[in-house]
Amino acid sequence: MKLFLKGDKCYTKCVLDKRPTPPGVAKPQRGKPSEYAIRLREKQKLRRLVLMTERPFERLYQRATKATGRTGEALLRYLECRLDNVCRRLGYSTSIKGSRQLVAHGHVKVNGRYVNIPAYEVAPGDLIQLDPKVKENVNVKLSLDTAARKSTRPSFFEFDEATLTAKMVREPSREECTFPVTEQLIVEYYSK
Repeated sequence: MKLFLKGDKCYTKCVLDKRPTPPGVAKPQRGKPSEYAIRLREKQKLRRLVLMTERPFERLYQRATKATGRTGEALLRYLECRLDNVCRRLGYSTSIKGSRQLVAHGHVKVNGRYVNIPAYEVAPGDLIQLDPKVKENVNVKLSLDTAARKSTRPSFFEFDEATLTAKMVREPSREECTFPVTEQLIVEYYSK
């Protein structure tokens, strides 16, 4: 499955479109995968989509179990509100790697203060702003043009095109999360 880790390259020059078999597999898998394998694959897919290692992902899941409501939806909501993912969704970068780099290099302000932690959790009412010096960057310009053309900005943000600022109005619902996973399988994996 395409994970879109490289931004626009996944639409044009994707390896999965060229190869009939998955990378690294010489022979097709025999038999059908076990229940455990299905759940593990789903967890690994989500973990790789957000570029997290196992320990932080597991801690985030434990936090989601303590939240009110459904555990899987709470986990996706936490992942959706991470600053690196928010920057990707707002169009500052086309990929999660690029948005992590923008944040880690200190080009993003939250409520007027520079934040360089990609895992920073954005809350409703927070104001996200891109550094004015970075607006002229070629990659940022290309990303903003792509986002404007595709109109993929989330509805739980108020985005201002002129100043490249966004305000989080409310928490995202499950339908607004962009991760193509079945969260129930992830919950079943961890509750073994």
